[in-house]
Order: sequence, then structure tokens, then C-alpha cells
Amino acid sequence: MQKQLLRTLFQRAKGESFAVTYWDGNTEVYGENGEQQPSIRLILNEKLDLKEMLCDPELKFGEAYMDKKIDFEGDLKTVFRLLIQNQDLFNGYKNMENFIQKFLKSQKETSCQKQAEKVQYHYDLGNDFYKLWLDETMSYSCAYFKSPDDSLEKAQLQKIDHILKKLQLKEGEKLLDIGSGWGWLIIKAAKEYGVEALGITLSKEQEEETRLRIAKEGLSDKVAVKLADYRDLAAEDNTFDKIVSVGMFEHVGKEYIPEYFSCLNNILKEGGLSLLHSITRPDERPPNEWLEKYIFPWGYIPSLREVIWELPEHSFHLIDLESLRLHYAKTTGKWADNFEKVVDRVKEKYGERFVRMWRLFLAGSSSSFRYSGLDIHQLLFSKGLKNELPLTRDYIYQ
Repeated sequence: MQKQLLRTLFQRAKGESFAVTYWDGNTEVYGENGEQQPSIRLILNEKLDLKEMLCDPELKFGEAYMDKKIDFEGDLKTVFRLLIQNQDLFNGYKNMENFIQKFLKSQKETSCQKQAEKVQYHYDLGNDFYKLWLDETMSYSCAYFKSPDDSLEKAQLQKIDHILKKLQLKEGEKLLDIGSGWGWLIIKAAKEYGVEALGITLSKEQEEETRLRIAKEGLSDKVAVKLADYRDLAAEDNTFDKIVSVGMFEHVGKEYIPEYFSCLNNILKEGGLSLLHSITRPDERPPNEWLEKYIFPWGYIPSLREVIWELPEHSFHLIDLESLRLHYAKTTGKWADNFEKVVDRVKEKYGERFVRMWRLFLAGSSSSFRYSGLDIHQLLFSKGLKNELPLTRDYIYQ
């Protein structure tokens, strides 16, 4: 019975051909181009609980791979592309109303301390882990490729330059980086623009590495890093000329989006500029349950309209909006490739289940940005109307 149900499901699949090897050793080919030689194969090592899989496909699919109940042959990014193309096959099984209510309740009830702990769960895996597959800048966000042939390190430095140009920094200004990662942006801003830069992070590992980098560059008089929440700064008497946040907004939480912009309004000077670099969705929905459980606890990816809606509520005026979707598809693809090159070292320290978990995350991210409508945007906005701005965007590309 289970095999027949799976056959019925696979026979409805769209896209390129794929093979399925069942637990009894039998292999069958599905897809619209069933006569073509399939490039990927799904291996079902044992029978699955179909009720669980259909009611919660995102979570149970990931766990089944992590636990070796299923496996694949071929490019994992192609597997995700097929899954994304056929996600309608699974729609309607999950009780979305109960799921959404549970998600909203958890967002409201999580304290600031709990939020910090969940951020640390991801970023405090260890600097040594991220150094294995990130580039030399240790940039863990979307790069900016001026050419398809750009190396990852070059593209990450170009991303930082792209952001700093948009902020129109001037010597002596005070810059705040909310969620400063491993610190390369604040270091580059101080070295090349002569600003005073402060980075804040909730990751102890990132703070420690950033302090070492600042000292190595001899910039302790210009650059600082603090283990702090952005709400801590808003409660103090701090103001900044420019504020940037790259890849942090996804950790704010749906219920706290208005509070984020309210805090920003308190610490940004009148006429100041802020740049927000964040993953976005086309519409509002709860997070992927597998990602929530294993990769980004308590995360929430906002829709673009959720972010833009808040700007006028806090006297912010949108100046520039740019999508970097294909840049992030390329970035995460390079991360996935780098990860596979060091997979034995990761396995030795963290175990095979961890390897399979991160392999799913990185390959799935690349496919999601390329095929699902998941996006990433840079929003540049001012506090109050600012008329002393260039009339064109030429200054960004010079």
C-alpha cells in the first residue's frame, strides 16, 4: 500500500526525470521526461511514515535524510530544484492554521535572553568551523558578483564596497553595524573612509575574532565591537550618522519588526542614512520547520512589504531598493561546494548527521534563491527627508 501511494505521488511530479529505488531494491523512473536518463536518484532505505511525511514534509524530509532513512545520488541542488517545482504536491496536508498560531505564540513569548541564546546556537558553532568553508573575509552573507568568474573573496569585498558606497560615508562620522559578524565591514569602513565604527553582535565567537582583527589592523582607536543587543543601545544615549545591518534582520522576529525600527529611529541622527540587507519572501508565512529546528531557531524571514510598511511609521524615507537574489544563489552555491571539500574534517569533529544537516541547508539555500522566489534586498533609507543626495546612482558604481 505504501509503495503504491508513493508511486501515485511521484507519477504526478513535474520536471526532469528522476529515479527512485525502493526499500525492496526495485528502481523506477518518474518525471515528465521519463524516457531520458535520470541525473538524480532517490534511495528509500526503509519504509517511511507517510502520514508524518505528508503532514510535515519540510521537517520530516530533512530528518529522514539526516537519519539515513533516505539518500540521494546526483547533485543535491537538482534534488531541491525538483522539490521546489513540485511543492504543490504537498500543499493542503498540513493544518496551516494551527501551525501559524503556534508560530505566532512562540514569537511573542520568547524573551530577549532566549533570542540571544538561539542566535548563539548558530553562530557560536565555532570560528574554526566557519573558517573551513567561508572565504578569507569570513563574510557570512550574500556576496556581490560583478563577473560570474569572481572568486568568493573578491565578491565579498565587492559587497562591502557596494554597501559602504551606498551609505555615502564621510570622515569623522559615526557608523554602527548591527550584527557585525566577523567585523570586516567596520574595519574596511574605518580604513578607507576614516569613520568611527562600532559593531555589535550576540555571538561571543564573532566578538572574540573581531577584536583580534581590529588589533591586528591597528585600528583600536577607530573601531570597536561589543557583545550587545540593538535594544541595549537604544536604551542608552547613543546616536550615529549611519547605521548598517547585514544578514541580522532575519533574527529580529515577526513580532519585533516594529520595535527594531523604533530603536533605529532613537539612535539614528536626523538626516542620517541606514542600509538594511535582509533575506525576504514574496509574502508572509511561518518559517520552514526544519530550518527552525536545526539551523536558525526562532528565525523569521519577512516579506518585502512587511519591511517597507514600517518605514513611514518611523519617519524613514526609502531612497534605494535593490534585489541581490541571483547573487545569493551563487554565494550559497559556492559555500555548498566549499563545504563538500572539507566534509571529512567536519565529520571528524561534528559527526555524519551534522554533515548531512549542513549539506541540506547549504544546497537547499542555493536552490531556494534560484527557483522558489526567496529573495534578498538592500534597502537604503533616511531619517526624515534628505535633499543633499546625488541625483543618480552613478556614485555607487564609480
